[in-house]
Amino acid sequence: MKRIGREEERRLVKELLKEDREALRKFLDHYQKPLFSFIKKRTRNSQDAEDIVQETLIAALESLPNFKFRSSLFSWLCSIARHEIADYYRREKIKTILFSYFPFLEEIRDQALGPEGKYLRQELQQEIKTVLRQLSEGYAKILRLKYIDGLSMKAIAQKMAITVKAVESRLSRARKQFAQKWQKNQLEKLLKESSS
Repeated sequence: MKRIGREEERRLVKELLKEDREALRKFLDHYQKPLFSFIKKRTRNSQDAEDIVQETLIAALESLPNFKFRSSLFSWLCSIARHEIADYYRREKIKTILFSYFPFLEEIRDQALGPEGKYLRQELQQEIKTVLRQLSEGYAKILRLKYIDGLSMKAIAQKMAITVKAVESRLSRARKQFAQKWQKNQLEKLLKESSS
């Protein structure tokens, strides 16, 4: 990452606070990859890292008015990322434990969210369908079989007439491509929202 000087950082932050679209693009272009590298070293896998990058960037943009230039912008982003990493794994652990011991809690949670929760779920489902349409048919199919139809690796292998090892390999590549497209779509959505 080419280092940005303090004055250039100040100008960038000032433009971001004015919700300048070009500044947001410059911010994302400059910091997204190094931030991913920073987070990837501290997480279990690329998919988690990509989720946390997105959360970090959103949190940073929301907290930008509080940035006081006591450190570089990247150092500040890394401190936000550390908190996001901890929060991410804490939430995942709690969900895993609760829903594995008490599956009915997931249903209760969904009911408690009410109409807004239903709308958010529908919106999420639509976004997932959009990303699946952007994938190659092979990747989209294997993801549908695994995550929508809930088939085991063995069942997918039988259905597709390939080995379980081939299913694992394709599924891994499909998840990676899905995550990349998902992140791109979310950032484009963020750009649209910030310009309106």
